Amino acid sequence: MIAWFALQVRSRSESIAATFLQGHGYEWFLPSYKCRRQWSDRIKQLELPLFPGYLFCRFDPQDRLPVLKAPGMISIVGVGNTPLAVDESEITALRALVKSGLPRQPWPYLQVGQRVRIEHGALYGLEGILLDVKGSHRIVVSVTLLRRSVAAEIDSAWVAPISPQLSASTLSRPQTLPPSLRYARKALHV
Repeated sequence: MIAWFALQVRSRSESIAATFLQGHGYEWFLPSYKCRRQWSDRIKQLELPLFPGYLFCRFDPQDRLPVLKAPGMISIVGVGNTPLAVDESEITALRALVKSGLPRQPWPYLQVGQRVRIEHGALYGLEGILLDVKGSHRIVVSVTLLRRSVAAEIDSAWVAPISPQLSASTLSRPQTLPPSLRYARKALHV
């Protein structure tokens, strides 16, 4: 069954591997973005991979040996020796994003329940837990001594992760939440 797979390659070897795969008749996808880098004497605009060290290729996992021979190839992303396919809808979304021509850049993977730090705006430097309430993102800030929490609606683009996320099961069971989050959960009707 032909599907999309993520290939891990040596850093800065993405385009070499992509050229090799194209020459061997494989469909590949290397999403990129433009950024400006400053050297001591000039500023240059570069096109860099959105996922450094990775590119996507469509192939039959039963016939993967030619793919593994690509220059710079480290592995096919998966579990053990079993490659895991990338969801077709995720590739379609990435392709649409690249084709749109809108400015884009790599972004940290954020999940609801994850501890985050606000990187922009009036709340710069504030730390809390990211929640999703009725389709909007909120940051929960707790005062442990008072056993109280406050939630504020924020733009998820303002935050960066600072530690592993809380599990979904932790968020779904109020008795296992830290005391300060139990009150926030009730107040937000999550």
